[in-house]
Amino acid sequence: MDSSLLTLILIFAALLVIHLIYIVVVKTQPDKDYAAIGLRIKTWWGMFFIFCLATLFNPIVSLLSLMALTFFALKEYFSMIRSRKADRRLFLWAYLAIPVQFYWIYIGWYGMFIVFIPIYVFLLLPLPRLINKGTVGFLRSVSSTQWGLMLMVFGLSHLAYFQFATPQYGAKLVLFLVVLTQLNDVVHYLASLYFGKRKIVPTSNPNITWEGFAFAFPVTIAASYLIYPYLTPFDLKFGIIFGMLISLSGFFGSLTVSVLKRDLLIGDDDKFDALKKSYLSRVDSLTYTSPVFFHVIRYFFDFM
Repeated sequence: MDSSLLTLILIFAALLVIHLIYIVVVKTQPDKDYAAIGLRIKTWWGMFFIFCLATLFNPIVSLLSLMALTFFALKEYFSMIRSRKADRRLFLWAYLAIPVQFYWIYIGWYGMFIVFIPIYVFLLLPLPRLINKGTVGFLRSVSSTQWGLMLMVFGLSHLAYFQFATPQYGAKLVLFLVVLTQLNDVVHYLASLYFGKRKIVPTSNPNITWEGFAFAFPVTIAASYLIYPYLTPFDLKFGIIFGMLISLSGFFGSLTVSVLKRDLLIGDDDKFDALKKSYLSRVDSLTYTSPVFFHVIRYFFDFM
């Protein structure tokens, strides 16, 4: 059996067991609030479906499913911004950048893929905001839009490029990355929930603690050691190194996006609480782990 399919079957079985345990615990302990854990389980099911499409089917299906993921992630991000009427055209241009970015992936033009959003979109994005829209709020609207494009589109679009950069290993590398990133998040969350005392940024996300990081880091490395022979062409050294890199970059990604959300939603606690329930808010770590993983592989290995 193909190792990618076997891994997905094991993930499905694990999710099913976790979901059944959650249902039993909720019924036997009705006095405790497990809503946050239930939300995370639903999120994992949604992401499992998306990455099944991205892993099991041909690269075009993968491209379209991940393009949809970036669109909804960017849409969610824009919902946090206090926008003015003058910003609507700016947002439209940002959305139009998504199919263009993924077109570069489809034709395999790495050079344009890597500079399109960081350079060309960065230079051209202010134009619709400049023309007859005044100067009030210009810097905040343009810079916040560019941040969204860099994180939700440029960062996540690397997931789609794996299968075009290396058809032989691409799907397995994506699965390896997603499994470790999500495992790192889950272990960090659970360790913070039960053992966390020293919060890193308590005003933005009380679930990010030093204890959570201390638990998640070795667990992610151990998981990388166990699965790298089945999903990657790496040797032992890089199997360990990538476990470390994914854990570290996932930690910084989650921390950065949490602080970013809190900054955008200062004074709007109702919307902030609502966004905690969003499925797509769980991809924050992938906005960092995807480009880091991609470019380190590209630097050290010829098959990319």
